[in-house]
Amino acid sequence: MPALSEATIKLFRTVSTRATVQGEGGLLTGEDPSAYNSSDPLRLWIIQVGVIIMMAQLLSLGLGRIRQPKVIAEVLGGILLGPTAFGAIPGFTQHIFPEDSLPYLSLVANIGLCLFLFLVGLEIDASIVKRNARLSVVVSLAGIALPFGLGSALSLPLYHRFIDPSVHFTYFMLFTGVAYSITAFPVLCRILTELKLLDTTVGIVVLSAGVGNDIVGWTLLALSVALVNAGSGLTALWTLLICVAFAIFLLWPVKRVMLWLARKTGSVENGPTMFYMTVVILLLWGSAFFTDIVGVNAIFGAFLVGIVVPREGGLAITLTEKLEDMVSIVFLPLYFTLSGLNTNLRLLNNGITWAFTIAIVALSFTGKFGGCTLAAKFSGFGWREASAVGSLMSCKGLVELIVLNVGLEAGILSQTVFSMFVLEALTLTFLTTPLVSVLYPPERRVRASGELVQRTTAGGEDGAESVDSKSPAEDGPWRYRFTVVLDKLEHIPGVMALTQLIIPVPSSPSGITSVVSTSETVDLKKPEVTVDALRLIELSDRTSAVMKSSAADTLIFTDPLLGIFRMFGELNDLAISTSLSVVPFDDFSHRVVDHASRHASQLVLLPWLPPTSNYQNPMEAEATPTTPKSPRFEHNPFEVFFGSLSRADKSASVMNSQFVRGVFAQSKSDVAVFIDTGDRSGAGGSQHVFFPFFGGPDDRLSLEFVVQLCLNPRMTATVVRYIKRDVDAAPLERPEGVYGHEKEQNPTLRALVHRDDTLSIRSTAFPDTVYGQPNTQTRMQSETADSVTWNKYASFNPDSDIPSLLRAALSRIHFSELPTPTPLRAAIQRAAIIKQAHSRLLIVAGRSKRLAVESHHQELKATFEEYGASGEVVRKTIGDVASAMVVSSSASALVVLQAAIPAE
Repeated sequence: MPALSEATIKLFRTVSTRATVQGEGGLLTGEDPSAYNSSDPLRLWIIQVGVIIMMAQLLSLGLGRIRQPKVIAEVLGGILLGPTAFGAIPGFTQHIFPEDSLPYLSLVANIGLCLFLFLVGLEIDASIVKRNARLSVVVSLAGIALPFGLGSALSLPLYHRFIDPSVHFTYFMLFTGVAYSITAFPVLCRILTELKLLDTTVGIVVLSAGVGNDIVGWTLLALSVALVNAGSGLTALWTLLICVAFAIFLLWPVKRVMLWLARKTGSVENGPTMFYMTVVILLLWGSAFFTDIVGVNAIFGAFLVGIVVPREGGLAITLTEKLEDMVSIVFLPLYFTLSGLNTNLRLLNNGITWAFTIAIVALSFTGKFGGCTLAAKFSGFGWREASAVGSLMSCKGLVELIVLNVGLEAGILSQTVFSMFVLEALTLTFLTTPLVSVLYPPERRVRASGELVQRTTAGGEDGAESVDSKSPAEDGPWRYRFTVVLDKLEHIPGVMALTQLIIPVPSSPSGITSVVSTSETVDLKKPEVTVDALRLIELSDRTSAVMKSSAADTLIFTDPLLGIFRMFGELNDLAISTSLSVVPFDDFSHRVVDHASRHASQLVLLPWLPPTSNYQNPMEAEATPTTPKSPRFEHNPFEVFFGSLSRADKSASVMNSQFVRGVFAQSKSDVAVFIDTGDRSGAGGSQHVFFPFFGGPDDRLSLEFVVQLCLNPRMTATVVRYIKRDVDAAPLERPEGVYGHEKEQNPTLRALVHRDDTLSIRSTAFPDTVYGQPNTQTRMQSETADSVTWNKYASFNPDSDIPSLLRAALSRIHFSELPTPTPLRAAIQRAAIIKQAHSRLLIVAGRSKRLAVESHHQELKATFEEYGASGEVVRKTIGDVASAMVVSSSASALVVLQAAIPAE
């Protein structure tokens, strides 16, 4: 009788035959809470679940360091809790896993197994096979035929040596062949994720072949179970025909009804409603019940329902997200523990038994590895790629364990043979990751498509890349090609604001530029301004994350962030190409850099939104040169941006800092980080830009960026070149509103309060950007370039023969120079003065981690101390100048730029 029905009936009989309810005392009555009580089995069940989960988690911590999938820890934990290890301790099994309690554990484990097979069905996407049909079919068939033949051949000596003669040899041979030919598709997805192979040609083919292999394997297993339970060939034939008819009924009429119901209830657009979830769950258990009572295991019904759930609008992914955590954390470890309790490696106690075990492992690996490797080689792969395909397809994992448990429950396998095959599944799964790492190292991998790209344009051809705009145009420092990174919905306002600012000549609502002529606009837009929006989705070890990677071709059209940004491009007549990439978080920075390189982007725009807090944003507090903040400031301003750095955790803000620094360290393009404080108090009015120029390649880039911003007629700017110099009298600051180049005379600066440098800045484990060591020649070249760039823009003659667009932009910028012994403090005070006159102040700063003219380290430490702040991570991420502006709450928003590192 099938396991689920048998466990349910046994439990019913146990409970119904109890005439007397046993006592329900607790610790206060002196009763042992861990003692088994058939009328109240929950207590012992909770203890069992706690022991099982803790064992699996502890083992996964250690095995995770050698990049082994979690299933290894779960299977190994089950074996250790069984008679092989802990079960040998006197009283352990009788006290923790008494025989009378196993039906309860088995019932919950089988419920979880049905839910897991439902998730496996959701994970299988037929479109993957269709896209790679030729290769996947060849590899899949080779990975089934040869192992099935070898398993059938080995079953003969195994049967005569270890199996009871009452078992039909045909049934045993069929189970052995299925166990050999199966591939653990769910575990395979996790291994591909861990090894970062999902976007390689090998990964795509293995996923496709794994889907086909799983479908054929489950069909063969259903046939095997039908034969065993039927008792006669004719009954087995009727059982199989009923199952085929039921599968056709689910895959066509029911699937269409489920799609109609999903659309009718709005589940496609807004995720599954409560009613739709109820229908799915009822269909799941109804299908499991039907396949169970007709003589096929209940897991096949659950698997079929997972296949018929619509994929439209990411509905299958959303359903998976609602169920996967409970299944993977609680239910699956229970099932593996039951397998472990049935696995006794102590039965492998003689030479002939170990010889058969080694033969089982060797033939199983040879069949899978050899068949799939040769099929991949003949399909056009190189030997390294083909061997990687063979190694991955040899992964067994939990799917073979399910097959083995079905065979054990049906009485086909003995305890000894079951233990042999469990050890074989564990060994081959363990070998998969290191074998692929050796045969197919990262430097040898061929990526099919790092990301999915959709080109959309406004008034142009299909995203044509006819112009190589690696260098600015001759008529000005304009940059035309941008990469914008999107990974959170909260970034959208800042991204759109900055993108609107960097468009060289924004159009008025009527479509006519307000300052320059139409001819000048046309000239400026050659080459066309384009923006590549890169959507990043984290690829975790969850099933739903792997499904998102497989469904990237549909997500790019349904992702809300990309949809919003596409509409923004259409409204602004801006060519937009949207890209979507599902990668592990550690690969975010590499993917951004790779995307910018392949799209020839001149500037990478990284939005950075402070984490939500319950207190007032320090940026909103008023800062004036005459009323500085007290050092006992209640909140650390850096916590608004980066979270607390006093605890060694991986908060979202600290991880985001690591990502930004990774882009800075690897990028071959210019990078701009936009920090949006959320200050919308001056929305709708003009915006003023303040840029303190200190020198160096980053500041030169920042100066050109400010000039480009001022192409917008609504933008004005103040650019001050600070020169560190001891002076007797300081010049006077002038009110804003006068533009042109002239020396500032006699500003009144509040004296810097000198103090001992007692502030300790905490170090961090994150690597900093590494640059080549500058020498005297490079520093002189940089200083010369600073002077040339400064004079080019600050000393321009309005009557000179320069492009009208550049002339108009420079006329909106106020240039000045200021010698001061405390340049950083002077820049903070100047920003405070400007903020009094302009409600919306954007501060632009160079990161200045390379070839900086002056070191602000000591002055920054004093500023940190005055405002009661600290944070080495912040300083290393955005530089000294920007850090000072953050801690002093000087701006409504900041843009920090780093110039591209020249290739050596």
